[in-house]
Amino acid sequence: MMSLLDLPLGPLERAFVASLQRLEPETPETVLIAAALCCEALAAGDVCLPLGRVAGKRPWPDADRSLPLLAVLREQLEASPLIGAPDDYAPLILDGDRLYLARYQAYEQQLADQLLARGADAPAIDELQLSESLTRLFAFNQQSPDWQRLAAAQAVRRRLTVISGGPGTGKTTTVVRLLAALLEQPGGERLAIGLAAPTGKAAARMAEAIRNAKADLPASDAVKEALPDDARTLHRLLGSRGDSPKVRHDAANPLPLDVLVVDEASMVDLALMAKLVAALPPKARLILLGDKDQLAAVEAGAVFAELCEGRGFDEQAANDLQRITGQSVPVDRPLSRLGDAVVLLTHSHRFAGDSGIGELARRINGGDAKGIVTLLQEQRTDLAWNATPASAALIERLEQGYAPYLQAARQADPAVAFDAFNGFRALTAQRQGAFGVTGINESLEARLKRRLGVPARERWYPGRAVMVRQNDYALGLFNGDIGLCLKTEQGLRVFFEGDEGFRGFAPARLPSHDSAFAMTVHKSQGSEFTDVLLALPEQSSPLLTRSLFYTGITRAKRKVEIWALPARLAEAVNTRAERAAGLAERLALEIDVVPDLDQAAPVTQPSDQLSLF
Repeated sequence: MMSLLDLPLGPLERAFVASLQRLEPETPETVLIAAALCCEALAAGDVCLPLGRVAGKRPWPDADRSLPLLAVLREQLEASPLIGAPDDYAPLILDGDRLYLARYQAYEQQLADQLLARGADAPAIDELQLSESLTRLFAFNQQSPDWQRLAAAQAVRRRLTVISGGPGTGKTTTVVRLLAALLEQPGGERLAIGLAAPTGKAAARMAEAIRNAKADLPASDAVKEALPDDARTLHRLLGSRGDSPKVRHDAANPLPLDVLVVDEASMVDLALMAKLVAALPPKARLILLGDKDQLAAVEAGAVFAELCEGRGFDEQAANDLQRITGQSVPVDRPLSRLGDAVVLLTHSHRFAGDSGIGELARRINGGDAKGIVTLLQEQRTDLAWNATPASAALIERLEQGYAPYLQAARQADPAVAFDAFNGFRALTAQRQGAFGVTGINESLEARLKRRLGVPARERWYPGRAVMVRQNDYALGLFNGDIGLCLKTEQGLRVFFEGDEGFRGFAPARLPSHDSAFAMTVHKSQGSEFTDVLLALPEQSSPLLTRSLFYTGITRAKRKVEIWALPARLAEAVNTRAERAAGLAERLALEIDVVPDLDQAAPVTQPSDQLSLF
């Protein structure tokens, strides 16, 4: 039996391998190592373990174990009763050259099947009414082609629409108007429309943005009244049951909705997306909003980014859209069977053409490390760069940055305090270290307490900012919610923004929380701040990726200040966080390659994965 003691396994991997050994005591070492690596990959955000990544290599540099070459590795895995083929009942599934934990292979297969079925089913619509609605609702747009209008047209014409766009590209504007166009269709007044987002904070922002957008909507009062203005978290929508993977709503008990709009969809992991699509009635429309370049979900999978692969309009789709919208639509043959369900919004209304932040975002996504350094040295009004960061100087700078907020907090008016607090925010790549969330918050709070005359051991003081770490449905507080401590006539109270104003709680009533003067870029997703200071770690880190850098700088509306060594900038720009998964391949078109007659090359056959469909 394989000894676990000399392998650098975590507690979860160790327990998983031990359970496999109990099921099959004679399991070869190679199979158990592959199983442990599959478990590790899932914890790192990968949906599966690509065998090519580990075949013929030593998985752990400090452990004297090597895996065989790919052909032999596959043969040994296929021979194990612990590993099955797709649709088999086994703890692990080998699908092509990808090894999955069985549940995640089922999630991916199920999601692909249901998305393809939904994408292939076109609802009946009144094209003349749609054309009139789009012309009126998007008359303010002068861009050509008007991608917002095209996205709205697809959302009405299709049961699945994926709308991706960077900050300020008008995703909320597009959604409000496409929902109005849907409501103006025959029978539209009977539609049950739901709004949802991965987090409570994102749901609240979505609902607020839609309420605000109604005012300028060129539609009847009846249509405005029918537009939803309440959004829920996906977990509440589905009816999550604590730590159980099961939810109340599923295919047997579907959601009572005709249309579901999901904001910040890039934050939705594979398991949650699979459960969501399964719970939505087959004839309902699903509209996913997000930014394909942002950080993926914390849990396994990058579903939204995979859905955006292979996008494009074939000639038929382009002609249909041009007939309905009057827009000239470029033909770009899609490489995915869901390709024409994806629309990319490209025009930023937040960042002007000469915006330094907008240009920095483009260069980050383009992988232009040298161009980024050049841009940051140009002293643009909305960009600043400290290329020689020091922790003491950083804390001093943050004290200056939060000074207006601390002054506003003295008024004990939650609205004033939140407005000031959202004017400046410190973001980091990681939790630990002098340039991490914990180090910055501890050092900054110690400095602020000295300034305010607060005893060092006192946890609560006027102006303290906190972030909730766990959901508390009884209090209506959710992971990621920000609270500000203010002094009132009843003593210190921690205030949170809500749909109907601000709610105050005694500090002792709060669920688990952390100080929040600095927050990770991951936690900042879905938020916007007037000014942002982004601090990258001094040492190399696997967390430094292109998507993290892009997400961090695009949280700023007016100015972003970057504290980072040049080497860390280059590392972030040159590191792409690509997660191992098979969804995009399952959705891909089977494309035959036309042979080169001079070379007499054979026609390329579709892979095993593609032929599954």
